[in-house]
Amino acid sequence: MRFPKLATRFAWLTGFLGIALGAGTAVSCNSDSPTPTTSTETPEAPAAATHLVGSKLIGEYSTQALAGRVSQVPLVGALAKYPIKVYRLTYTTQNTDGQTVTASGALLVPTAPVALPLLSYQHGTLRPADENRAPSYYSQSSEVYSAVSVLASTGYIVAAPDYIGYGASKNLPHPYEHAASLASSSLDMLRAAREFCAQQKIQRNDKNFLVGYSEGGFATMALHKLIEEKNSQEFTVTASAPGAGAYHKSAFARYILSSDQPLNFLSTYVWVLSTYDRVYKLNRPFDYYYKAPYAAQLKANQFSAVPQLPSQLFSTTFRDAVLNGTDAPLSATLTDNDIYDWKPTAPVALFHGTADDYVPFFNSEDAYKAMRARGATQVELHPIEGGNHFTAAAVYTLSAYAFIAQY
Repeated sequence: MRFPKLATRFAWLTGFLGIALGAGTAVSCNSDSPTPTTSTETPEAPAAATHLVGSKLIGEYSTQALAGRVSQVPLVGALAKYPIKVYRLTYTTQNTDGQTVTASGALLVPTAPVALPLLSYQHGTLRPADENRAPSYYSQSSEVYSAVSVLASTGYIVAAPDYIGYGASKNLPHPYEHAASLASSSLDMLRAAREFCAQQKIQRNDKNFLVGYSEGGFATMALHKLIEEKNSQEFTVTASAPGAGAYHKSAFARYILSSDQPLNFLSTYVWVLSTYDRVYKLNRPFDYYYKAPYAAQLKANQFSAVPQLPSQLFSTTFRDAVLNGTDAPLSATLTDNDIYDWKPTAPVALFHGTADDYVPFFNSEDAYKAMRARGATQVELHPIEGGNHFTAAAVYTLSAYAFIAQY
């Protein structure tokens, strides 16, 4: 049984928010909304937890309190249906070197009398200085505190991994934009959430949704791919809605290094390069990648300020190696993180601002074309017209909710 009114409200709010923020035309879905049912309840997991290490109740929040967090957007608060409980989970996962580590995340559980779907929410970029914004802290500046909490209140058990490098694993470097570890740490959070629900007798149905924007969009795509290709006996993806992810890493690298225009976010790309150098054990000297004086400066602090022109920052040797494909080990690190060209089975909606100058729109367009070429029939591309990486984010949030509400 479905309720068309909820999806219609989602679609209307999406349109309203797009106009209000000037982020371009929002995407609406003319479809019905789901109702959680007990008829498809997922069987209990084994009593002995294999991933869950511990749990702590952070707090319980009424629908009125949740609505107050989104009061600046008319009517969104009215979507809150159930009170929620928020827990901090710790669980085991593998780091990029194969070592077992303890990670953490937030679990948002509606107080509802019916079996509910599980939704994995992958957060966007957090610099180390933003540690308190990781989901498991559930701070007011966290992505999961406002709109995502209202989403949970509509009837979703939300698992929000911190990823490696935040929360319980904050003493480890975050593997920024590394597809494999973002996917595995998110999958292990889902496993821990399933074990916690079994222990607490929280009813789940058989639906699993994946949502995330920016780095979270990249992580969502990587997680969807990992589940369908290697873990389909354990989880079935119902639908995913990745937003503004850098899915075509090799093309993105060529785009950056061939640009003769200022790029506002080069320090973030330096972080990606640093991660790949470490994770794949390239161990190149800094002056292989960067010109003086930035090589020494970044060796001392990889988050230090850098110029906006790629030609001023990156060495000629490095630029030529990427653009000409003459450094095979380096090229392999990029293609290993290309997650745009595969065939998903579950429905996928790709959302992206057409004026995104941080993660260019071609990343989602390339993914859409590649997936369709492989025969994926349930892949949609939703351009957010005129939206940049930041103005499109709010439109994405409600658009993604409207999309998953169909299933």
